[in-house]
Amino acid sequence: MKMEITALGFMILVISFLGFILENIWLAFTKGFMNNRNMTLPFLLGYGLLVVGMYILLGTPQKVKLLGYSFDGENGIIYFILSAIVVSVGEIALGSLVEYFLGFEYWNYEWIPLHITKYTSVPTSLGFAAIICLFMEHIFPVVMDIAHALYSEELSGLCAVLLIMCTFDMILSYRKMYQNGGKNEWWHVDIKEKSVAGFSLK
Repeated sequence: MKMEITALGFMILVISFLGFILENIWLAFTKGFMNNRNMTLPFLLGYGLLVVGMYILLGTPQKVKLLGYSFDGENGIIYFILSAIVVSVGEIALGSLVEYFLGFEYWNYEWIPLHITKYTSVPTSLGFAAIICLFMEHIFPVVMDIAHALYSEELSGLCAVLLIMCTFDMILSYRKMYQNGGKNEWWHVDIKEKSVAGFSLK
């Protein structure tokens, strides 16, 4: 049990880091800049919690489960649809809660065709769902195997410390955003202007 908990904690950290990278790649291509994504550490805990939560609730594309019911055989399409729904609901919930409690717009997808409210859209939900399905089918099992193979008391302790750090980082970052009434950006790389936080790279 402790090994499985450690493996899932390891998975949360891996996905949270990949989420940080993914968002900055998206920003780089769509907006021409990258930043710290409101956090101090390069981990977006929401991604890790979402995917591990989906694993616990929905299983994997090879073995889909929902509300205790398991689907026989590989059901990638069912998993894809469920993933898109979870992503859409999650984005609307998070964006709306941040706007309501912190008083600012976290992100806005109104410029994207087929947007559903400002916080989600059909293209982005389908895109994230596709990434989740590919990850859960091809990478998730590999990362879990690696975590199991590397399991030790030291790894368990390290995962626990990093998860606590990420949790406090998220809490403190949201607290700072609440106090400032805006985003918590402490570094910014403008790719078009070739500058970092206003200092030229030329």
